[in-house]
Amino acid sequence: MVKAVFKKKYTIKKLSYISKIVQNTIYLKGKFFIPSDKKCIFEQKLMDTSNTQGISFIPSENQRMIQQMVRDFAEKEIRPNVMDWDESQHFPVELFKKMGKLGIMGVLVPHEYGGAGLGYFEYINVIVEIARVCGSIGLSVAAHNSLCTNHILTFANETQKQKYLPKLASGEWIGAWALTEPNTGSDAMRMKCTARKEGKQWILNGTKCWITHGKTGDVVVVIARTGELLDSHGMTAFVVERGTPGLKAGKKENKLGMRASETAEVIFEDCHIPEENVLGQVGEGFIQAMKILDGGRISIASLGLGIAKGAYDAALKYAQEREQFGKPIAHFQAIAFKLADMATKIEAGELLTLQAADLKNRHEKVTKESAMAKYYTSEIAVQIANDAVQVFGGYGYTKDFPVEKFYRDAKLCTIGEGTSEIQKLVISREVLQ
Repeated sequence: MVKAVFKKKYTIKKLSYISKIVQNTIYLKGKFFIPSDKKCIFEQKLMDTSNTQGISFIPSENQRMIQQMVRDFAEKEIRPNVMDWDESQHFPVELFKKMGKLGIMGVLVPHEYGGAGLGYFEYINVIVEIARVCGSIGLSVAAHNSLCTNHILTFANETQKQKYLPKLASGEWIGAWALTEPNTGSDAMRMKCTARKEGKQWILNGTKCWITHGKTGDVVVVIARTGELLDSHGMTAFVVERGTPGLKAGKKENKLGMRASETAEVIFEDCHIPEENVLGQVGEGFIQAMKILDGGRISIASLGLGIAKGAYDAALKYAQEREQFGKPIAHFQAIAFKLADMATKIEAGELLTLQAADLKNRHEKVTKESAMAKYYTSEIAVQIANDAVQVFGGYGYTKDFPVEKFYRDAKLCTIGEGTSEIQKLVISREVLQ
């Protein structure tokens, strides 16, 4: 557990600023000392290292600062516009530019590429705080960070990283990631989108669907088949910039929820890209995608957790204010027990998500744990949003109150980046090994 004592108040302008403060600490006799010009001293209570399983998930002061900064931003810049964006299905590009200036668009990207240089605990806080206000914006931030940007960060060569990461981390560019096709949802190895080599170029043909930022994205990472059907080493990852001849956007989906997060087809028609746009090695695309999805499940777990918290917050507040039979409805056991169940599920989901984040930070295998976190938080987000509507009664069924939107948004978490059924398949394979 980390405790901080501040000598004066600071205005936090960027996530990377907070990260750099912590990186500049000096360790001495069980304490972390910040240089005196920062006027801050971090004191760390050392854990008993004899118990290697002992992990403290109590947030550090650094993490609390990030959490509060994102929470304040969401309340000021997102909440007033939530329903307007939802009703019109408006994807607020200008908002993402603002988030880029704060470091939110490059949370996991190292400082040398213009990112915030933070870890998965901080990343979870960012997604949760945004999603508890608006699931749509949380989804887009998650897709940009953990799919497109993280794929380039993880598998690109140095030249590619220098070219793309600074623009993605700053919010100058918005990223998309294209794996799913109309005929291949969970069955990705049957993809029909192909890439064939001609000289020093690759020519892509095919259609990807359900792509977040499929119309607006400035750069898309696409997985295409370069070998035989059903060959896990027969697919390759490419990075394609918007404006490349042969790349175009297709139908924008009219969705039940997450309506301010743009979802559209991406179409490749004799799309010529240079061979230097291959990410990693030819034939590694499917393997790369599965590794990216392992981390992506932590994103969706955080998204579901944020939606669940938002719905719970609204229900708790309403139950304490709404009176029936002469007292607040929270004083009736039927409602109190419902709130107790909601709070317990959130705590359990948060611990599963933090466990996966801890493994990811330590670069350990996270397949089972991230699938568990994603599966559980997605399902409880739906349950808690449903219960929140019930607490509100008839008012919860109207757009005058926030819970109906949480109810609509939550369902996507059980589908996107691997359905709940696929998560159970992943988990069962891991436990039966």
